[in-house]
Amino acid sequence: MKVYELKRAPNARRVRMFLAEKGVEMTYQQVDLGAGENLEPAFLAKNPAGRIPVLELDDGTCLSETVAICRYFEELNPEPNLFGNTALERATIEMWSRIVEFNLWLPTGMAFRHITGFYQDRETVFPEWGEECKQQALAWFARLDARLAEVPYVAGDRFTIADILALCTIDFGKVVGLRIAPHQYHLQVWHERVSARPSAQA
Repeated sequence: MKVYELKRAPNARRVRMFLAEKGVEMTYQQVDLGAGENLEPAFLAKNPAGRIPVLELDDGTCLSETVAICRYFEELNPEPNLFGNTALERATIEMWSRIVEFNLWLPTGMAFRHITGFYQDRETVFPEWGEECKQQALAWFARLDARLAEVPYVAGDRFTIADILALCTIDFGKVVGLRIAPHQYHLQVWHERVSARPSAQA
């Protein structure tokens, strides 16, 4: 098996962190997004959407989308459990994962694309939209801070994939000036706790 990725990309980091939590060793092949390697026919045959990461199994089967790849390894390696044990816990983790994806990751990603113009050779860039998305993401820093005043981790009492998604998003946001505010104490404590995990260095 191998994972096609770009190491500095946040979605790639999500998978690396998840696999590190599971103790899964993996071969990684770098894909140069800036040079458009992800748009070449050989890569599009693995993922028609042209995005990383992509997991290629030994038989040539390819899986894309970060959470789908993580779910595959959760099935193969149930412990430590990161998607939930009971019906309620699984639903709660799914709920918070989607909240992070839609309300924090999506605007952070759009802020990056439209403020930095990283893909301006292949898409129209709207800097004003990037700044608006940045403000949308910042609003969720405050909401996560309020959530983490009630529970130690994003989805509840223990570390799950929701924390991986949130950490990788918040860290990536630094490239466009997104920072945890000094008064967001609970978010800062959570960030320090999760960043101290060995998997966060993967």
